[in-house]
Amino acid sequence: MSATGVGPDRVRELLGRFATGVTIVTTRTADRRPLGMTANAVASVSLQPPLMLVCVDRTREMHDALHRAAYFALNVLAADQEALSRRFAEDHADRFAGLPVLTGPHDLPLLPDVVAHIICATRDAAPAGDHTIFTGLVVGGTATDRPPLTYFRGSYGVLASTQSGPNAHR
Repeated sequence: MSATGVGPDRVRELLGRFATGVTIVTTRTADRRPLGMTANAVASVSLQPPLMLVCVDRTREMHDALHRAAYFALNVLAADQEALSRRFAEDHADRFAGLPVLTGPHDLPLLPDVVAHIICATRDAAPAGDHTIFTGLVVGGTATDRPPLTYFRGSYGVLASTQSGPNAHR
């Protein structure tokens, strides 16, 4: 390993072993167009105050939109929403075309039938390599008991058990 770190292919191989949930981050552009992007570089940062982070490549349209946006939403995808994840991961002029879209708090575009909507007030933006880490204060949201979509080693999957609660995995 060099002082500059391993290459992108090795990073993908290593981090591909880290199972993640799949989200679509949504906001509005300066001209009020809905904008969304698949993101799995998402994490809870703190409970007090309730903070989330999402990492966005600086070359993506979402990057500039989040810099200007007062709010963003994390749409946590359900097990049957792989096609949505793929759609929002690709370059399309309008990823929302033909999709039902809910209007959430702060006029945020939200996707229906997801596991959860996490509504965030944009707090900070910190450069990190070729990405920016956007931090948001959780100001609201909704949750369901639908099974989540996961991503592991380059493939989508579903958790074997979606049982929840403090004794679920003893």
